[in-house]
Amino acid sequence: MSSGRSWVRFRVLACGLVLMCLAIGARAGTDPLADRMHRLTQDLRCLVCQNESLADSHAPLAMDLKREIRGMMERGHSDAQIRGFLTQRYGDFVNYQPAFRVSTLLLWVGPLLLLAAGGFIVWRTVRARARGTVEDGA
Repeated sequence: MSSGRSWVRFRVLACGLVLMCLAIGARAGTDPLADRMHRLTQDLRCLVCQNESLADSHAPLAMDLKREIRGMMERGHSDAQIRGFLTQRYGDFVNYQPAFRVSTLLLWVGPLLLLAAGGFIVWRTVRARARGTVEDGA
């Protein structure tokens, strides 16, 4: 019975080694620009979807932009140069975290202003209803 167990152990070990070699070979054969491109496009907004990163989008414009970015990387452009090109062409909105300056102030402060306005409206509504019930009860 022990020779049967050792045969099973040998087969499991051999399968594990084969899988490990395949995984290492697949990782070694990956495109060197793929990781860099994925990191960069994760921080860029899809101009069609707007709530999706460029890396995750399958919109035709996103596919064109990814090809353009890939070509720029192959030509030796840095990430900063690529971001600069996209910002110049499409505006600061293309960046998920645009630079903080006067022209992008609304992008940074806008959500806070909307939240404050919503809170003020809720406060006024609750206050008006509370006054209405107190006056009706008197």
